[in-house]
Amino acid sequence: MADKDDYLLDMLLDLGFLTPDQVSGARAEAVSAGVGAVELLLANKVIRPADVTQAKAAHFGAEVVNLSSIQIGDEVLAMVPRHVARKYRVVPVFSHEGSVTVAISDPSDIATIDALGHVLNADVQVQVASDEEIEAALSKYYGGSVTGDSLVDKAIVELTRDDVGFAALEAADDGAAVEADAPLIKLVNQIIVDAFKMRASDIHLEPLSKKFRLRYRIDGVLHEMKNPPKRLQAAVIARLKIQSNMSIAEHRIPQDGRIQSQVGSKTIDLRVSCLPTNHGESIVMRILDKEGLRLGLAELGFFTDDQQTFERLIGLPDGIILVTGPTGSGKTTTLYSCLHFINRPDRKIITVEDPVEYILAGINQVQVNEIVGLSFSAALRSILRQAPNIIMIGEIRDMETATIAINASLTGHMVFSTLHTNDAPSAVTRLIDIGVKPFLVASSTRAMMAQRLVRKICKRCAEPATPTDHELKQLGLLGEASRGANFMRGRGCSECSNTGHRGRMGIFEVFVVDDDVRKLIYDKVPASVLRTRAREMGMRTLREDGIRKVVGGLTTPEEVIRATVGDTD
Repeated sequence: MADKDDYLLDMLLDLGFLTPDQVSGARAEAVSAGVGAVELLLANKVIRPADVTQAKAAHFGAEVVNLSSIQIGDEVLAMVPRHVARKYRVVPVFSHEGSVTVAISDPSDIATIDALGHVLNADVQVQVASDEEIEAALSKYYGGSVTGDSLVDKAIVELTRDDVGFAALEAADDGAAVEADAPLIKLVNQIIVDAFKMRASDIHLEPLSKKFRLRYRIDGVLHEMKNPPKRLQAAVIARLKIQSNMSIAEHRIPQDGRIQSQVGSKTIDLRVSCLPTNHGESIVMRILDKEGLRLGLAELGFFTDDQQTFERLIGLPDGIILVTGPTGSGKTTTLYSCLHFINRPDRKIITVEDPVEYILAGINQVQVNEIVGLSFSAALRSILRQAPNIIMIGEIRDMETATIAINASLTGHMVFSTLHTNDAPSAVTRLIDIGVKPFLVASSTRAMMAQRLVRKICKRCAEPATPTDHELKQLGLLGEASRGANFMRGRGCSECSNTGHRGRMGIFEVFVVDDDVRKLIYDKVPASVLRTRAREMGMRTLREDGIRKVVGGLTTPEEVIRATVGDTD
């Protein structure tokens, strides 16, 4: 400690943060008090922690990095796994051709830097940041509790202390052994409770070769939590399979189930998927949040003009409205919100879903069951005899489903469904590729809407920000285009777990089909021609809608660029 104080005092003197008299006085007082001279100066507020950080960096010829003012990309964070970052208390800053630069609070700790190089199998360069900045960055980028005192951590410690018997660990053949093991039940329940409290949408339990990884997806981004011990893998998976009414004796085929769990006074539903992998069975639990279904269209992220257009479209008496986008882009939530908006006592609404995720009051919902022959197409043929006004189809997957849906729309029904396409105009070519006649597509389709999800800036810690020139160039906001923009970012706080983001919103591309577009569809023009016509009609692309939300201070340029990387038109 004395050696470290000596070089720090010398550097603080050289940098002008201390005078010679202050240095000699601090050394003398430290000897009599039995504490470090630098610690004493900090306690008396003669110097600041930032001064010490700068002195450390100067002594070792390293740069000082302000972690709160930079945004670290996912590809850089992937270079240093969560458990490594926490163990060595480092934060990756950037990487280049097999080299990784990390922020560390003590650049004199050569042993840690060498060990990190061996663990990462990379050349490690260092920059210097304060302990406080590193702790905040670890929480922001890796999620969870940096101090390791979460309730899941405590449950793991208790389980390790009490241990589980070999009967529980080999629970594939003995479900009762797991049921009887209270610490294990407590651990599994706490994983679910913590995920719900952290606003996670999914819980991932993944068996890898040397660890049993636990991750939560929060606002669309996966965060690795403290992993349960590898030896508990079989017992945890067996416990979840029992709760989900799956067969614990079956390890060779995928299985699906549901769990109902109590969090305080609230009951939550989880949809559980079990998939065999090389190192065991992987479990993914989707947390079904019924409150999200009560969202109005404005809460989904619509601006007033798009909201008015969409409300007019979903209020039409017949036709098809398609919502497009990749898996996880919020299509189902949008459709449920539409049904909630138009659900009235004088309308009969039937849905065909696989699976039925949410139970909606006043709506008839049909669960697809291929095993007994209840496919999308079979269900659709039957429900048309139920005389519905509105039909929702979970997804148009094949020619038969598409044909029945279109015929239903042409006979006085309003049909909502989804397609997996990158943008709105491509939905037309996708239907034709499936085998639907162009004239049927043209006459039945009312509108197509593509959407993506971006993270919202945390309202509690939002602050003005200046985007980089690269971000402004990608969004086309250089020069006069950015005048009057309200660029914001989240600084990071306890409300958003130091991520700067809380919740998600949609960005939308609404393509309304008019008579000119119908003629183009009938003529089988490519999607690029439809897109050009849609732009002429005033359709905003996904990126353009995202730019409006960046300029309005609702999200960040980085989020919009990530979500619309393929939308450069």
